[in-house]
Amino acid sequence: MNYQLFQAINDLAGRLDPLDDAMEFAATWLIFGIFAAAAVTMVLAVRRGDRARVGDTAVALAVAFVSARALSHLNGQQRPFQTHHVHQLIAHGNGVSLPSDHATAAFTVALAVAVFLHRGWGIALLVAAAAVGLARIWVGVHYPGDILAGLAIAVLAVTAVLTANRIRTGAAPLTVKETA
Repeated sequence: MNYQLFQAINDLAGRLDPLDDAMEFAATWLIFGIFAAAAVTMVLAVRRGDRARVGDTAVALAVAFVSARALSHLNGQQRPFQTHHVHQLIAHGNGVSLPSDHATAAFTVALAVAVFLHRGWGIALLVAAAAVGLARIWVGVHYPGDILAGLAIAVLAVTAVLTANRIRTGAAPLTVKETA
């Protein structure tokens, strides 16, 4: 099913050059915009004196990075272009496909911003992270499962930091209203 969904998305590549260009941009460069927007929200939080939540965001990213590295060493799934005929729109080296580092980073930053810093910016960044994930499939360098694994790692990393903070402080469970 993972390959069939990959094929359904990747088979759309190569038909409309402006759309391919947009997907190439999203697959390669949009992550820098996500990190830049997150950095702005972090600077604003520091100016408000909310350094702890900035630290939580950084810790969540570190947890996600370590988790993604561990997962990538536990599997040998190759990238789609290594084993199938694909429409590969960007150059990429061979290697392990699962999880997508781009998706893991983009989703972790977006979720951490939404939970720890600013819900509105976080939601906007989640949309951008989803675009990065879709684009990585479109350009032929990841399967949908790789993107979903990145999202799952992001959710688990942010949840782990949130839970650790709640246990450490003895606070009640976080409600959505508190994250704004």
